[in-house]
Amino acid sequence: MTDYNKITEDIIFDIEDAVSGNVYVGEEINEDFFHDEMPIYGSGTPDVLVDIHSAEEVAAVLKICNENKIPVLARGAGSGLTGAGVAIKQGVMLNMQPMNQILEYDEDNMVVRVQPGVFLNDLAMDALSKGYLYPPDPGEKFATLGGNVSTNAGGMRAVKYGTTRDYVRSMQVVLPTGEITNFGAVVSKSSTGYDLKDLMIGSEGTLGIITELTLKIVPAPKATISLIVPFENLDDCISTVPKLFKNNLNPQAIEFMERKIVLASEKYIGRETFPKKIDGVDANAYLLITFDGDNEDELYDVLERAAEILVENGAIDCLVADTPNAIKDAWAARSSFLEAIDSQYELLDECDVVVPITKIAEYVNFVNEEAKNYMFDVQSFGHAGDGNLHIYTLSNEVDKHDEFVEEVDKFMDVIYKEAYALGGKISGEHGIGHGKLKYLKGFEGDLNTDLMKGIKKVFDPNQILNPDKVIGL
Repeated sequence: MTDYNKITEDIIFDIEDAVSGNVYVGEEINEDFFHDEMPIYGSGTPDVLVDIHSAEEVAAVLKICNENKIPVLARGAGSGLTGAGVAIKQGVMLNMQPMNQILEYDEDNMVVRVQPGVFLNDLAMDALSKGYLYPPDPGEKFATLGGNVSTNAGGMRAVKYGTTRDYVRSMQVVLPTGEITNFGAVVSKSSTGYDLKDLMIGSEGTLGIITELTLKIVPAPKATISLIVPFENLDDCISTVPKLFKNNLNPQAIEFMERKIVLASEKYIGRETFPKKIDGVDANAYLLITFDGDNEDELYDVLERAAEILVENGAIDCLVADTPNAIKDAWAARSSFLEAIDSQYELLDECDVVVPITKIAEYVNFVNEEAKNYMFDVQSFGHAGDGNLHIYTLSNEVDKHDEFVEEVDKFMDVIYKEAYALGGKISGEHGIGHGKLKYLKGFEGDLNTDLMKGIKKVFDPNQILNPDKVIGL
């Protein structure tokens, strides 16, 4: 446990002198900065909030805080789900959203240089307007790119294009001492010592603060088609996924969902997209599959091969969405899952375990059976193409908040244990933050967590950066 110093008036004056943006103290700080999108992990009130406009300002504030042993947290849009962006140790919060410029496209090297406060949606739309695709596609489109990189966000297109990590070429980083450095390069490969850039990706602001990113872009596909594929049961639904890969069909995205979450989402958006019964057969599980490419005729050939495989393996039908509106409608329900859940329940917690794709059905069946032993409802969906599952525990018994938290803790421990037994990991894309910290220690083992602690000490010997997140000391 690290002891931190209190922020004095003199320290506040020093911070005000070091930055060009606003500095907020105490009751001046908007409550939106006290929590992220998963309030079950609690809130934290920073002593000071600073609007940041440059790497030099970050460096100046970090130098002040490091010398005075004050905790510091870099904050993006606050859209995280593990408490990583919450000031549980108070101190200074750096609001990175003012650093929101798309700085430069280098079309010859197929990269774009951006500041960390740029929203994912803004880069995605800007790149498309120039004929490019920035492939990472996390569900929250108004998260910042700095936050995406700090959690190695994945998303729905990861099955074909990979996660955020695969698109970070280089970054500018401010270390807790206030030193500014660069990790990586525009080049596409490097064997130049330890990869410090990859250490930063997914470190959730515990090793350094990202102040600039150079990201890979690719030519935008000219055609996109989606399939809605209903199944009578989950086992048939999930067991079909590896067969799509074995037949070299290369889908852009494969999402799975059970009937219950589809009904909740369609109720929320006020529109039905997924069939519930076909030729007298109830649809209880679905795949939502997208293919993309440069030629629509070739895509239809792919669709025919995919449909044949899907029906042979238990699909009730294959419904094609091949116009922009049809594709938008097909994905609207999937994109609204979290909002639908949030609108219907007062208490919720979540995990985003990842297991081998061949184990998804076995794992979800285990989770559903285990859930019968607890007071809460459980709803699941996820990325069938990469095994990343989102499992929500849900209740409206607000008067039993403490009991809910205690029960969820037991439930999570059981299902994480099963995930590891099947060859999986705690998190596929949301990270560890504060909410999953104890599970990381329990399931990664002493040797691995000691190595992580050693890395943290090298980067941040005074433990000022986002303390008690990811790997608490």
